Amino acid sequence: MAQCEMLAGKRVLFVMAVEMEYGPHLRARFDALLTGVGPIEAALATGMALQRMAADNALPDLIVSLGSAGSRRCPLGEIFQVRSVSWRDMDASRLGFTKGVTPLMDHPVDVPLLTPLDLPSARLSTGANVVGGDDYAAIDADMVDMETFAIARACARFGIPMTGLRGISDGPGELDHIDSWTQLLDLIDERLAVAVDGIEPALLAGRLDPAA
Repeated sequence: MAQCEMLAGKRVLFVMAVEMEYGPHLRARFDALLTGVGPIEAALATGMALQRMAADNALPDLIVSLGSAGSRRCPLGEIFQVRSVSWRDMDASRLGFTKGVTPLMDHPVDVPLLTPLDLPSARLSTGANVVGGDDYAAIDADMVDMETFAIARACARFGIPMTGLRGISDGPGELDHIDSWTQLLDLIDERLAVAVDGIEPALLAGRLDPAA
């Protein structure tokens, strides 16, 4: 079971999707909660973990969602903070609800996340499909993934602030094999680890306080 890391006197939980993204550089820095692929698995795993922590009176002070993302706007191999995250699968507009907003729930289309690090930021879209080719043209975001929005909703339910980090693994060209996704994961592991090293200084400086 994943444990929170203590950084600057705060409990920090790092959340990722799968082992392939959790390389040796990140393993040396934290014990990750691995959720599995997609919004349903991410919501289940994160929600269940937070419920257990709440029962032990040990909820995190911060959650960091990190891993890979696809993009046709952001350079391959680069690391971006998640400025906001949306849910591209949700569309109840036929009933009069705004596309991207869960009916009868109070959340914006683009859910803002904390961006405390000295890194570029970008908008992220979460969905249950692997995006490639012409699919990007229909998505109003800079990056795509399959978990972050679900993790953000679990954080909101428990009142936990969240930040997101994504390394661009694919996007240009067509995804036609799993190798199209995995070939840059070693580089992204190394660069995400450098970004993670900035979290404790950001906490010490108060830049991860939602009220700041």
